[in-house]
Amino acid sequence: MNAYTNTTWDELQIGAEARLERLCVADDLYVFAHASGNLNPMHLPKIDGDGDGAPEAVAPSMWIASLISAVLGNILPGPGTLYRNQSLHFLDRAHAGDKLIARVRLIEKRPDRLARFETWVERGDGTKVAEGVAEVVAPAGKETFDLDDVPGLTVQRHVHFDRLIALAEPLPPIPTAVIAPEGENSLGGALLAAKHTLIAPILVGDQAKIEAAAIAIGEPLSGVQIIHIPDHDAAAAHGVALVAEGRAKALMKGRLHTDQLLAPVLKRDGGLRTARRLSHVFVMDVPGLNHLLLVTDAAINIAPSLEDKVDIIQNAIGLAHALGVEQPKVAVLSAVETVTPRIPSTLDAAALTEMAAQGRITGGLVDGPLAMDNAVDLDAARAKGIKSLVAGRADILVAPNLEAGNILAKELTFISHAEAGGVALGAQCPIILTSRADDDKARLASCAVAALYAETIKRA
Repeated sequence: MNAYTNTTWDELQIGAEARLERLCVADDLYVFAHASGNLNPMHLPKIDGDGDGAPEAVAPSMWIASLISAVLGNILPGPGTLYRNQSLHFLDRAHAGDKLIARVRLIEKRPDRLARFETWVERGDGTKVAEGVAEVVAPAGKETFDLDDVPGLTVQRHVHFDRLIALAEPLPPIPTAVIAPEGENSLGGALLAAKHTLIAPILVGDQAKIEAAAIAIGEPLSGVQIIHIPDHDAAAAHGVALVAEGRAKALMKGRLHTDQLLAPVLKRDGGLRTARRLSHVFVMDVPGLNHLLLVTDAAINIAPSLEDKVDIIQNAIGLAHALGVEQPKVAVLSAVETVTPRIPSTLDAAALTEMAAQGRITGGLVDGPLAMDNAVDLDAARAKGIKSLVAGRADILVAPNLEAGNILAKELTFISHAEAGGVALGAQCPIILTSRADDDKARLASCAVAALYAETIKRA
């Protein structure tokens, strides 16, 4: 059992000591900011609080003090202890990344179970950060506290997208035909990606509307090429032509319907078809998940056939490679993990698994059918006796159809607070499909994904 057991008043001996080690991480600073309401920028990991050009990420002094409270409340005397007084003198600063050691030593026992402790916190190198004296009421009886009774906590951050953007920024910006960027969101996303050197936008659409959107968001268009084509169908066709001519290496959706953008892409003559079927991949940064999660196909193929799913999986594997996943684990989803003719998607999943074993799908590990729980959770997979290199560890989730994929992606976005970037693959260039609901991070991530994928194509 994972638990703490206390030392009672009668058991306490003068000179008794206890310690607790803690690595200060960025999440600690965010949690403390929310719990305390102290939003001092000096303590927030990514903000320059004093204007010196670099984030400070100083651990709040009261957070450091809380480490002393943790020793007293958890270890010595432990569960049942109540504070009466704490004096503190702060001697130095700690920052995110520092190892801290909180220590207490019993120096006096007074009437009414009042125990006085010398207290201090030091960094891993022995430098004292804080010192003081605590007075607590020690527990009279033996108590044990089960740590499993405390619910987990997930900080809503998107470190995986930060990593992708950082990887893509040093690459040459990819020339990108942005079709109909005639709204504040669509134009703003393209210009923001340009500022991060992810894309070099070529704006194709109604020039007056583009300029009006630029004025509305307060962004200049100097140096940005605009090709005036008011009709959306014609603008999409021109964007495809720019790619065919080599003047653009990616397409980006603006304020037009997805089918309008994809229609000229899919034309047999003059389009951007390849031997592989076009499919969409959501790249998702889910808070609390220690890796990116790819969901496919949730935007293009409504009811894909078995052969369609081969291309859908291969497209997703290729993207995962571009994002740094050497051997992506692919879970082919269904409602259950057993094959049954009553659920056709289980038959497809089993066939796709066999195709991968035969080498018809390459570059990743494919397994299915897997239900959602045992695709992403190891405990769920083990509880059902599933032995697989994919179960509980999936990097790519393959939905049985568009409805299931779309629902899954939007549940992750709006309930699990995931950020979702997305691209369409299988054409001669990546196609960035953004939504009006996307925030800046999602738009940047979509462009970063496209840039990394385009770099992979260039090196192939």
